[in-house]
Amino acid sequence: MKGYNIKTTAAIVLTLLFIGCSDILEETPRSTYTSVYFNSEKGLIGGVNSLYAHLRNIYGNGFYYSGMQGGTDESTWGAVNGNDARNADFSGAGVLNSQNNPFAAIWGVFPNINTANGIIQSGEAVGIAPSIVAEARFMRAFDYFLLVQTFGGVPLDLGSGELKQNISPIRFSVRNTVPEVYTRAIFPDLVKAVTDLPARSRVTGSANKTLAQLYLAKAYLTYGWWLQNPNNIPTYPTASRTDPDGNNAAFYFQKAYDVATEAINTHDASIGLESYFYDVHLGSNDRNKEMLLYADHTQSSDLFNGSPVNEFGPAASPGSFSHWYANWNYTNIRSLNAANASVSSVQREAVQAHGRPFTGVAPTREAIMNIFSDKTNDSRYDGTFVTVYRGNWKRGTISDNTLFNANGLPVAMEDPILTILDTDPGTIVYPTGAGTSNVGAGSIPGRADWILVAENTSRIWYPGPWKLGPYRTDNGTSLGQASARLTRPFPIAKFSELYFVAAEAAVKGATPQAGKSARDLINVIRARAGMWRWKNNDRVAFIADYSAAMVAATPAVVDINYILDELSREYYGEGIRWFDLVRTQTWSARAATFTICGVNFGDRTPVVYTRNIPLTAYLRPIPQGQLDGMEMSAEEKAAYQNPGY
Repeated sequence: MKGYNIKTTAAIVLTLLFIGCSDILEETPRSTYTSVYFNSEKGLIGGVNSLYAHLRNIYGNGFYYSGMQGGTDESTWGAVNGNDARNADFSGAGVLNSQNNPFAAIWGVFPNINTANGIIQSGEAVGIAPSIVAEARFMRAFDYFLLVQTFGGVPLDLGSGELKQNISPIRFSVRNTVPEVYTRAIFPDLVKAVTDLPARSRVTGSANKTLAQLYLAKAYLTYGWWLQNPNNIPTYPTASRTDPDGNNAAFYFQKAYDVATEAINTHDASIGLESYFYDVHLGSNDRNKEMLLYADHTQSSDLFNGSPVNEFGPAASPGSFSHWYANWNYTNIRSLNAANASVSSVQREAVQAHGRPFTGVAPTREAIMNIFSDKTNDSRYDGTFVTVYRGNWKRGTISDNTLFNANGLPVAMEDPILTILDTDPGTIVYPTGAGTSNVGAGSIPGRADWILVAENTSRIWYPGPWKLGPYRTDNGTSLGQASARLTRPFPIAKFSELYFVAAEAAVKGATPQAGKSARDLINVIRARAGMWRWKNNDRVAFIADYSAAMVAATPAVVDINYILDELSREYYGEGIRWFDLVRTQTWSARAATFTICGVNFGDRTPVVYTRNIPLTAYLRPIPQGQLDGMEMSAEEKAAYQNPGY
């Protein structure tokens, strides 16, 4: 992993810098937050606002994103910049260990937890509103939930006592067990946050009651699975799969269902599902009512963005650059000019369909062809991927009005230059190697666009990641700041997730409410997916209602595998798939094999790969920086690390 390195001990307070628009979140940046700073209301509010800062170090971080996508049933490593995806792929291409560890971004939340500890300790004494302190409780629980899912048990005592703020660096650490982290930290904080947070966010982007309900339900669901442990996955530190409060897995599945459905049934009018899947990720609709939490960015200023707005940006947080790794290098596409010279007809541009391409994370053939098998009724394939690449050369350095493309036919600006077809029509004529298109694309008689087919998705080209692509309003007539880190918020939590949590809990045995069975809940999401107002890749208005067909196609009995399929259709490529697979203990089964074509343009032979996913991989390695920073014996450090690393 290059360009990103977190070194922390469990109690060192690092710089927390959150900067937001005036109508979102503001703070005076400080290098540390001490107990003295939290003796005033102003200090406490500044500290609370700062808690959102660290989200940018995780969400939008391309190294973390690559590691989280690699090795799943959605993705594998790409041909060019795929090192972190390789290391997490378990297909023999790389090695995941404490040094090659993109998950250090999550381990780096401890300074944020320490700040939250100080706010919670001081809040009542200062007399600040409980709703403000509740934001700190939510963020502390959010961080611990990330940690416990990723690493297993983690420290609750950062040096001054359990869940207390520590202001002096320490050089030792003791990990609590998984049930201790849930029952002493995550559940109490989230229950209190649900009670004290307002129904409507204090400012745009801050935590509200519905967000806390979502994470409480997710935590109950995840802990229920952990207690049940159907596939005997080991935990660490070693702990009995019993609940300290005496409850069983069924209790927590029911709690997950009840909390999730309560949030679905009762929430502020500012929160809800968008009417169309397309609108959830449309750049001009960012921060919409479905987005409950995001790592925020803006093009308004460098300060408020967290990184320079206009730059040839480095791959570094707190800037947002994960989209680069998911994007293949479409700029290799070539057309011919009037002089028969090969020119770049699709250039790097700061628009959702394009952006900066690193070719680091590629979708598997199974994801493209099986998960997104319905590309007609279901709008989510069209609203997730780029399958048509259009000419934009005149916004760059080429002045020609017309270029010549497949079959020598003329193309104009905004015409399709390359199309990835859903199915193979059987009439494509392919070149040897990269060909005139320079990307191995073929041609169909009478068509001017180069042709690729989705089933031949490869490590070097694949349908592009539209929904996470850049969005800016300052491009003008140029290609814009296409090499800058993204200036739009990165999604973290959505209202739609509540339907999946409740459905999964129902499948696990929770007693459902009338009209809210697992199938009913999933069908709300599927019906929405059948609603079209726009064909994204065709760039044309398209008013269609396929919701009835989508609902009819839902199995009579919804099981965990079907829910996992739907989760992938809804949230493909957002860097969260691994958590779903690990929670449900289906990672080894669902991702054990995958198919993809090769690393060269012109490779059209699907190859089946096998992954060897050991049970110890269900926990990630503790970062080497943590181990190096502790003054403990070699034996103690070895015991601190998760087994298998």
